[in-house]
Amino acid sequence: MDELVNAVPTAETKPHRRTVFFISDRTGITAEMLGNSMLVQFEQFQFDRRTIPFVDSNEKVEDVIRQINQLAERDGQRPIVFTSIVDDEAAEHVRSEANALTLDVFQVFISPLEAELQMRSSHAAGRSHGIANSHEYFARMEAINFTQAHDDGATTRDLAKAQVILVGVSRCGKTPTSLYLALQFGIRTANFPLTPDDFVDRKLPASIRMHKDRLFGLTIQAERLREIREERRPNSPYASLENCRFEVREAEHLMERERIPMVDTTTKSIEEIATTVLHRTGLRRTVY
Repeated sequence: MDELVNAVPTAETKPHRRTVFFISDRTGITAEMLGNSMLVQFEQFQFDRRTIPFVDSNEKVEDVIRQINQLAERDGQRPIVFTSIVDDEAAEHVRSEANALTLDVFQVFISPLEAELQMRSSHAAGRSHGIANSHEYFARMEAINFTQAHDDGATTRDLAKAQVILVGVSRCGKTPTSLYLALQFGIRTANFPLTPDDFVDRKLPASIRMHKDRLFGLTIQAERLREIREERRPNSPYASLENCRFEVREAEHLMERERIPMVDTTTKSIEEIATTVLHRTGLRRTVY
């Protein structure tokens, strides 16, 4: 325990470096997501990440093992390998022949599930990020197309089909959050800007007023908004702190009057914002 405590870095400590492989017989997204969620807990390390997808033949497995062993010899320490190879024989070959710490997603999770359910899994590759369910896959494509078409109030046509409509001032995070909801969860998301004209009228734009039950507001601290806008339009009235404070204040007042739920995006990641939207709206999330 003392060794672990002493390993916590100080300001003068240089970060350690390790090579990490994400290996899969399909896209590698599952291995990356799980692996990265663990690696971020070790802030004292800098990880050289290498993703190798579609390792679906004996030749590719041998090539991966060769790359891992070469790096182990070069660095003088074994790489860390997250693998989601479904084929038992190929996965075992990597575990036994690669000079690495190998963390097998399916070995860790599938085996206990098989024991609990008293049934062997299909061991089919690509079930999570392939087109195993064509209906869900094409629904996600439809959601992405819908979201792109309804970005930043570009059109209000078919707005009734939106599952959620994000509103807020310019550059508060509406577009990336909308795209993330569509891509990751298949949610048909529109977003619409609140502008100074709306604040003068003190009411929602007519084009979205009828869809008030699907509105969700994003807000942001004025100081952070100014930084973002300065990158887009330096030294402009649009990016001035005074204007940012005015727009944020009036947008929040408008959303409060209309009883629109909102979230402050200032210190939140896109993933956190999207999860908050889903949780508070009760929309069903489909993870792809």
